[in-house]
Amino acid sequence: MSNAPLRRDLPKVGIVGAGQVGSALAYACLIRDTAPIISLYDIDKLRVDAQVADLAHGSIFAEPEVIGGADVSSMRDCDVIVITSGAPQKPGQSRLDLAGINAKIIADVMPKMLEVSPDALYVIVANPCDVLAVVAQKVSGLPTNRVFATGTGLDTARLRHLIARRAHVRERNVEAVMAGEHGDTEFALWSSARIGVTPILEWTDEQGNRPFTDASTNEIAKDVADAAYQVIAGKGSTNYAIGLSGSFLLDQLLSATPSMLPVSSILDDYYGISDVALSVPTLISNQGIVRPIEVPMTDREHQELTASANVLKGTIKSIGY
Repeated sequence: MSNAPLRRDLPKVGIVGAGQVGSALAYACLIRDTAPIISLYDIDKLRVDAQVADLAHGSIFAEPEVIGGADVSSMRDCDVIVITSGAPQKPGQSRLDLAGINAKIIADVMPKMLEVSPDALYVIVANPCDVLAVVAQKVSGLPTNRVFATGTGLDTARLRHLIARRAHVRERNVEAVMAGEHGDTEFALWSSARIGVTPILEWTDEQGNRPFTDASTNEIAKDVADAAYQVIAGKGSTNYAIGLSGSFLLDQLLSATPSMLPVSSILDDYYGISDVALSVPTLISNQGIVRPIEVPMTDREHQELTASANVLKGTIKSIGY
């Protein structure tokens, strides 16, 4: 497949890894018109050439140009590079179980990408993405605003979906965020959750009942944390939703106007937490991380954030970073 775009002056998104997640992300970017040029790279030439061909064959029905292959030169001059390559999560595994093997992959990939796209933003999707964001930053030496992870973006979408279903409203009417690790220690910021302008714990249904109690919110948060395990048990992997959420994130990263999303960036004295990547509401733009927003938290939410940070710091230390 061709490694050179027809136009060299247009925004370009690079995707490392042509597996389930990488190909789903490329497809989402194609049909959502995320960027004019989408490049897909993988060391498996047979697979990546097939994925690029399959996507390119449908490009007559969409706007972006799809290129790529097993030659790293296909990733030259990208504006944003998304790294999805890594060992997949298997049934019964936690994301943190993948830390050691996927850290080695990140350590191998980052120098290759920097050679051809030294000015790109780098977004980690491979799990455990919070841990790997720290690895990528340390291996690359990039400033922390330019290397970060998707974090709880998809978990937040899952949270809003479950809230909307229980409240019988559209997801767009729900404002709620999952924070912390993209994994077992993630938690919902219930204190700032809203449906429209109504605090979620004050929301009433048509009969005047309050469907969001301590019990129901705990159940929802657990369902969000367990969602990936359920999907993996049923179909072997999660790919469509992360592809869509990743494409949406890329939309914001190609814009000069900041947007606020829960992404996982390396924090510096965020409520006393430093040197670990966690998801909190964050302003992002084509400059990468603009700044994390110190949203109000209850004592319990502070404790949950600290607990999440401690778990991730332990994992980072255990793999030598």
